[in-house]
Amino acid sequence: MSLKSTAAVLLAKRDVRRMKKWASDPIRVQQRTFDTLSTKLKVTQYGRDLKLPNQLTMSDWAAAVPLATYEDLKPYVERVRSGERDVLYPGLPKYFCTTSGTTSGSKYIPMTEEGIKAQVQAARNALLAYMYQSGNKSFVDGKMIFLQGSPVTEKNNGIETGRLSGIVAHHVPNYLQKNRLPSWETNCISEWEAKIDAIVEETKDQDLRLVSGIPPWVQMYFEKLLAKTGKKTIREVFPNLSVFAHGGVNFDPYRSVFNNLIGGEIDSIETYPASEGFIAFQDDQDVEGMLLNLEGGIFYEFIPADELHNENPSRLTLGQVKMGVNYAIVLNTASGLWGYVIGDLVQFTSVSPYRIVVSGRIAHFISAFGEHVIAQEVESAIAETAAKHALTISEFHVAPLVKPENGKPRHQWFIEADDELSEAFASDLDAAVRSKNKYYDDLVKGNVLQRLEVVKAPRGTFNIYMESIGKLGGQNKLPRLANDRSIADQLKV
Repeated sequence: MSLKSTAAVLLAKRDVRRMKKWASDPIRVQQRTFDTLSTKLKVTQYGRDLKLPNQLTMSDWAAAVPLATYEDLKPYVERVRSGERDVLYPGLPKYFCTTSGTTSGSKYIPMTEEGIKAQVQAARNALLAYMYQSGNKSFVDGKMIFLQGSPVTEKNNGIETGRLSGIVAHHVPNYLQKNRLPSWETNCISEWEAKIDAIVEETKDQDLRLVSGIPPWVQMYFEKLLAKTGKKTIREVFPNLSVFAHGGVNFDPYRSVFNNLIGGEIDSIETYPASEGFIAFQDDQDVEGMLLNLEGGIFYEFIPADELHNENPSRLTLGQVKMGVNYAIVLNTASGLWGYVIGDLVQFTSVSPYRIVVSGRIAHFISAFGEHVIAQEVESAIAETAAKHALTISEFHVAPLVKPENGKPRHQWFIEADDELSEAFASDLDAAVRSKNKYYDDLVKGNVLQRLEVVKAPRGTFNIYMESIGKLGGQNKLPRLANDRSIADQLKV
C-alpha cells in the first residue's frame, strides 16, 4: 500500500466518523444551520426589505420568507453583480456560477467562500465514504479523470464568474492534482467534441482508475476512446478502472450501456451537486438513496408535490417529511439564496438517516391529458423494460402527441438504442408506465389515450439536437420528458 493510499484510508476513517455524527442528529444540526442563516439574513438588504421580526423561528420562516425563483431574486442578484455589498448575504460572494435559465437567459448563482468549501467537502465526503465502505483505495494511486466545464472564469466587479464544474476545478486538493486528468490546457477547450477528442488523446495510454462526470458525456468519451484505440471494451484500455462518480441525471437508464462499454459492472458513486448547493451524495453502496448533506450550510424545506400549484403550499422542515412522497426541494443557503425553489422533486428513501433520490424536475413532466407523469416514472419504466428485453438504451425523450394524423392522442417515446424496438417492447413499456401512474392508466383504460408510441431514433440524434441549441457537453442535460413538443419536433428522426 502506497503512502498516499495509506493517508487516504486514515482520512476516510476520520471523515466518516464526522459524517455519522451529523447524520445521526439531523434535527439539531438543521436548527443550528437555521439559527446561523437567519442571523445572516437579517443584516442584508433582502432581509430588511422583508421586514423580518426580531425573533425569527423555524415556524415563522414560511410566513416571513417567500418562496422564490431565480426571476424573483434577479433584481437583487443584479445589484450584487454591480458590486453592491450585503444585498443577499453579508459581504460579496466569491463566485457567480453561470447556468442556463428558462425565462431570464443566463442565471448567475452566487457562491460564497462558505459555499465553495461546502461543495468541495461534499465531493470529498462521497469519495471517502466509498473508500471506507468498499475498501477500494487503489484508485488514489492511479489517474483520475473529471469531465467538466472549462475552468476559465471572468472577473466582474471583483467576483469571479464561470461554470460550477470549472470553478470547482480551482479547488481540487493538492494531493490529487498530480493524478488528475485532463491537463489544464485541454480542460480550457470550450467546444465540447474537440475537448473530448483531446481528452481521448491525453488519456488513452494512462493508468486511469476513476472517471467522474455526467453519464451522457462520459458515454461519449468512452465511445470515442474505443473508436480511437480499436478496443472492444474500456477494460481493455484501462484494466484498473474501478470507480465511476456521477451526478446530474439518473444513472439507471445508462447502466446497461455502461456495462456494455466497460465490459462488465463497475462501482458507482452517485452525487447531487448543483450550483445552488451540494445537496446529497451516496454514502452507502448497499442502500437506496443519497445522504442528505447537512454539512453544506443549507436549511432545507420541502413542498408536497401535490400542493405545488396551491397559493400557500405547505413548507415542511426535515422532521415533518415522510418516505415515498414527492417533494419539491426548497433551499436557504450560506450563499444567499432564500426560499429558493431549485426546481427538483425528491423522495425520501430513509429518514434515519435522511436519504433521498431525485424523482424529477418540476418543469419536466407530461400532463397534456391530466396524467402528470414525472421523470422518475418514465426512467424506472424504461429501465425495467430494457432489462426485461435485454436491450441497451442510450438516451430517450417523451412528449405528448395531442393531434395525431391517425389514431388517438398518445405519448410518443423517442428512443436511441442499438437494438430493434419490437411491438412487445412498446407494449411492456406502456404497461410499466401504467403500473407507476394511475392517472395515465385510467386514460388508457378509458380509451382517452392510445398506447404509447415508440419511435427509434438514429444513433447520435440527441447529441445533434443538443449541439443545435448550443448545449452539447458540460453540465447540460437532455430533458427526458416535456409537456409540449418543443424538443420532439426538432429531433431529426
